[in-house]
Order: sequence, then structure tokens, then C-alpha cells
Amino acid sequence: MIIRKKTREISVGMVKIGGMAPVAVQSMTNTFTMDIESTVSQIKRLEKCGCEIVRVAVPDKESAAAIADIKKRVLIPIIADIHFDFRLALASVKAGADALRINPGNIGGREKLKAIINCAKDHDISIRVGVNAGSLEKAMLQKYNGASAQAMVESALRQIDIFDSFNFSNIKLSIKASDVQKTIEAYRLLSLRTDFPLHVGVTETGSLIPGIVKSSLGIGTLLAEGIGDTIRVSLTSDPEDEVRAGFEILKALGIRQHGPDIISCPTCGRCKIDLFDIVEQVEKVLLPSTLPLKIAIMGCVVNGPGEAREADIGIAGGDGVGVLFKKGKIVKKIPQEKIVEVLIEEIRAFM
Repeated sequence: MIIRKKTREISVGMVKIGGMAPVAVQSMTNTFTMDIESTVSQIKRLEKCGCEIVRVAVPDKESAAAIADIKKRVLIPIIADIHFDFRLALASVKAGADALRINPGNIGGREKLKAIINCAKDHDISIRVGVNAGSLEKAMLQKYNGASAQAMVESALRQIDIFDSFNFSNIKLSIKASDVQKTIEAYRLLSLRTDFPLHVGVTETGSLIPGIVKSSLGIGTLLAEGIGDTIRVSLTSDPEDEVRAGFEILKALGIRQHGPDIISCPTCGRCKIDLFDIVEQVEKVLLPSTLPLKIAIMGCVVNGPGEAREADIGIAGGDGVGVLFKKGKIVKKIPQEKIVEVLIEEIRAFM
């Protein structure tokens, strides 16, 4: 059983982070934020697959201004991602951003940071303080001879002290590296030193498959230890893949059940139905569903009947046919060409 560390609770729009709130799944758009139509379209797709918070890049004043129009057309909270120019943070908040993500090390000094904090106070929004191995302060790099986990943690604690000096505690923290082990070590150390909520992720993990593997190991290890209040799986891929992977990590650990859990075998020489095609078609239909069903799609008689019996709905493949199970009972045999149609009909009866 996973015992989650209790942290302070903050809000990002209507979504609670920390405390005993569910671990939230978020992503980031890869559109140009100033392109309002494209950005809104992508956020709506993210909403459909369960994304609970979305971050948008704000590299210029046009992008900051666009937040006002984007906010009117989407449902989930928007975090403005700010680097280098503190004025973009102020403009984003005034345009209606629900929260900010900043790296204090590249904002340009205490007075500019103070201006951001005062603006966040005035609008009662939270700030994510992000420390990345790739953008640590020179002092930390020199002290620790590189971007070690200890260097990242000290940098984060220094930022906390600065925010505390301005009497602002409405923050969550992230402390990411592209190295999985370094990320895990850094979050472990930081979790021991603070009770602020933690945004957990491994940064710059690469394309779909290596990115999901690295993220699953990093995020999954920390969540299994009770560390983490919100997550993002960072992929060089469609942001919808990030959301799906995030929920799959939570499901695999038994932390949250979001949508159906599809159990399917890898196939072997015993499989005599086109299992790949069946699973792919069923997954496409079920992608928007949040119903917590357990569905077994098995290719042969070795493990198939046993897994199918344990599922809400299941198929165990035979020679060009499938046996349909519901709640552990055999219902009927189905010819291969009808398996997807019948299975989806049965699933929709639950929905």
C-alpha cells in the first residue's frame, strides 16, 4: 500500500494540488500560444483525454495577451510558462492565467521576482517554482562541480527562502533533470526538507517509447514512495500521449483509476486471431472514456480464459473465434470479424 506524504494544499484554478487531493495529471501545449485557434483546439483535445491542467508557453507579449481569449473557450486551468522577462508574467496574470510557472534563476533578480509575487498575491494565484538541472545558477554549479541532485535541492531551498522573505507560500515545486536517477534522488532529498506540494516529472525524456520508459521509472518510483502531488510526462510527441501515459502510471500503481484498464497478451504462435488490430480498435473507441472497467483481450487458451474471467468484460481467442466473458461467465462465441463490434457494444452497455 502506498502511503502518500501529506503536503500543503494549493489551488490551480479549480484544481486542488497537494494535501489529500488526487494526484493531478497535466500537460503543455506545443502550439504557438498567440495562435489562439490552434491552441484552443489542442487544449480541447487534451480535455477530452482527461488532462486536468495545461501549461502554455509565453515567450512574448502577444502570447500573454492571447491567454484572455483562450481562457474563455476552455475548461481546464491554464498555467503561463515564463522565462527571462518578468513583465510577461504580469501580463499573463492580468490576462487571466490561473497560475504561473517560473524559474527564479532566470527572471533577473529580487525586485523583478517581487513584482511577480505581488501580482500573484493581488490575483490570488499560485506559482510553480521550477528548478532544472539544465539551468542551475552558476554558484550552484561551481559549489557542487556540476548539476548534482544536491545542487538542485539547495537551489530550490534558496528559492523557498526568497519567497518566504516576501511572505508568499502559495507555491509548488519541481526539481527536474533528464537523468532519471538524478531526478529521483533530488525529489527524495527535497521531500525530506519541505512540505510544499511537488510537481513530479523527468524533463526532456525524448520521443514516445524512450520518454514513456524514463518517465514511468522516474515518476513511478517517486509516486510509489508517496512523493508527488501532480505529474507531467514530458514527451517529444503529441501532448495527448503525455496525458494518457500519466494516467497509465497512476493506474498501474493503483493511485487513480481513470478510464478502462485493458489487459492484453503480447501474442505468440498460439494466437489465431488478429489481436493487434482488435486491441487497437478497442483502445481508439475507449480513449475518451473515464469509466473504470477492466477489459481482457487475450489471444489464446493458455491465460486467456483465466484473465477474461477476472475482468468485467473479456475475450479469449480461439481458432478464428473469440469467447466472450462477462463478470467471469461465458456468454457466447463470436467469429473474429465480429469481435470488435460485439465487444464495443458490450462495453458501451456499461458506459
